Amino acid sequence: MNRDNKVRMDQWLAAVRICKTRSQATQLCKNGKIQVNGAAVKPSYTVKLDEIVEMKAGPITRSFRVLGLAQKRVSARAAAELVEETTPAKEFEKLRLIRINPLAFRDKGAGRPTKKERREIDRLKKIKDL
Repeated sequence: MNRDNKVRMDQWLAAVRICKTRSQATQLCKNGKIQVNGAAVKPSYTVKLDEIVEMKAGPITRSFRVLGLAQKRVSARAAAELVEETTPAKEFEKLRLIRINPLAFRDKGAGRPTKKERREIDRLKKIKDL
């Protein structure tokens, strides 16, 4: 645990096991995938208690509440005490539906879609968004 309550975002993400490594956390921040209060943050952003950290992970946005601060990677049990996942169930449902029924699934080695296939994929995506 950190005593002076100053922890960088990339250190915190790695410490509480949201990201596997600090360099991965740094890349997520640089690519704008990590947000606090709706604004993208830099890796050097100072994390504060009770903030909501949002991470864009593919088609879903995961949300975490900061319960504690740590600079170094901690055990999984200790990490569970430092962070609370507040992601709504509908986000995980989106992920489950995509895995079950991918719209644009193509067999490996099938090549690029033809013009006709691409139009069908676009039409299906448009229907899905309605």
